Amino acid sequence: DLPDQTVMVVQHTGGGRAKALVPDLRKAGAQEHAAGRLSRHMDVVGFVRSEFRGLDVRVAPEACEALVEAVGTDLRQLASACGQLVADTGGKVDVEAVRRYHSGVVGVSGFTVAERAVTGDVAGAIEALEWAMHTGVPHVVLADALADAVNSIAMVGTQRGTPPAELARQGLPPWKVKKVTAQTRYWSIDTLGSALQVVARLNGEVKGQAEDTSYALERAVREVGSLAGVA
Repeated sequence: DLPDQTVMVVQHTGGGRAKALVPDLRKAGAQEHAAGRLSRHMDVVGFVRSEFRGLDVRVAPEACEALVEAVGTDLRQLASACGQLVADTGGKVDVEAVRRYHSGVVGVSGFTVAERAVTGDVAGAIEALEWAMHTGVPHVVLADALADAVNSIAMVGTQRGTPPAELARQGLPPWKVKKVTAQTRYWSIDTLGSALQVVARLNGEVKGQAEDTSYALERAVREVGSLAGVA
C-alpha cells in the first residue's frame, strides 16, 4: 500500500531466507524484470553497447571495450559512464573520448596490469598493480583481467590460422584478435599451461581462499610476467 508517486524497487536473487517474499511481491502486482549476472567479459561489453543503443548513439566496439577497461565491470558505474559520455561529447563517443574523460582510471585498470604481465614486463605490471590497488580497483576485477588476458592468448595461440569470425563466436571480437595474436609470441604451450593454473588459483584466492589478496595478486602477476617470454 504505497503512497502516491512512490515507487519501491526490490532487488532479489530469488533465493535465501527471504525467498518467500518473491511470490508475495508477484501477487501484489509487482513488475518483474529478470537480470542475470554478467560474468563473461564479452557480455559486459555487450551491456555497454546496449546502453549506448538505448541512448540512440552508435559506438564502435573498440570504444565499448575501452570503457570497460577504464571503468571496470560494475554495471551501475558503466551505465552511468555511458550516459555521462554521451552528454559530455554530444554523442560523439570514440576511444579517444573514453580515454580523455577516464584517463585517470585507464592508467591503472586491470587490463593495463594484465597487458604488461602477459608481455613479460614484470616491473611495469607490478607498478600498475600497485596504482590500481591504491586507487581502489577491486581485487576481483584485477584477477579477472589477468585471467581474461591469459585465456585469450590460449584461445588464439592454440587455434593459429582460425578466421577472426570463428574466434568471435568463441567470445573474442575480431578487432581484438590482432592484439592478442601479437602477444602469443611471448608464449609456448607449456608456459601457457602454467599461466592458466596461476590465474585459476588466483580466482579462488581473491574470492576468499587467501588471507591476503593483495599478496596473492602480486604473486600471480609476477608469476605470469616471469613465464612470458619463455617461448
